[in-house]
Amino acid sequence: MQKSPLIAWVLLVILAFIWGSSFILIKKGLVSLEPAEVGSLRIVAASLFLLPFALKRVSTIERRRIPYYTSVGLLGSLVPAFLFAIAQTRLESAVTGVLNGLVPIFTILIAVFILKQRQSKEVYGGVTIGFIGMAILVTAGKGGSFGGLNSYALLVVLATVCYASNLNLIKQKLNDVHAVTVTSVSLLFVGPIAAVYLFGFTDFWYKLMNVDGMGIATFYICLLGIVGTSIALIVFNKILQMKDALFASSVTYIIPVFAVMWGVIDGEELFLLQYLGMLAIGVGVYIANTYKKAGSTK
Repeated sequence: MQKSPLIAWVLLVILAFIWGSSFILIKKGLVSLEPAEVGSLRIVAASLFLLPFALKRVSTIERRRIPYYTSVGLLGSLVPAFLFAIAQTRLESAVTGVLNGLVPIFTILIAVFILKQRQSKEVYGGVTIGFIGMAILVTAGKGGSFGGLNSYALLVVLATVCYASNLNLIKQKLNDVHAVTVTSVSLLFVGPIAAVYLFGFTDFWYKLMNVDGMGIATFYICLLGIVGTSIALIVFNKILQMKDALFASSVTYIIPVFAVMWGVIDGEELFLLQYLGMLAIGVGVYIANTYKKAGSTK
């Protein structure tokens, strides 16, 4: 395995803290905002923050690559923003953060089945363990026992599929583009969609002016958009360009640590079954990443 430069590891830990804090910010925003408002406001804040960079760089991109930038905006930002917000109306932020750890698992599966990369048997074993952990978390009930399928947890799983697809897309199609360009231009393309929805199809403005608690909730989500989306995506894309997709997605090893920490601080109650599911995901991702080898295209 290629030795990772120290800066890549430092950026990975910083990114894990930022993204590990995202779930508690979503939770705080949902106190006064509807899930769709949280998702759309997050993207609007992120795109506005990076708008000066996007306007400066958009004229330099190749037209044939516009669909790739748009797909990155959708898969890496817009769609997951809505999915996570909806999911956290019925999930603890700590559990959501741990489920987010499935990104490397889906990164591998996409590389195997779509990009036709071969992997060792240990990798498939790790993937299996990770899926067992996922199954535990999506069926764990509030009282710490199996309580049937939690469809809201499946929304988080779908978001991780989006993230994994985005990882492989950037690595395959935009790896030679500056991280700021990838992030700002992709958000430029999806930001207007979020803005039209937020200001045209919700009561956000009215609530902001008339509902108690909207100010602080809006602050939390704007902070999430600016730091947790804009700045974090720049850092993430930089890591992705320095290393490979699986190393970049390994940020999800550390994200659960911060996500669970914030959840516990906020008084969330987790049960043994949930901890077992979390442990299984962590072990599965570790095994899959440790034994992952460069795939050869058939």
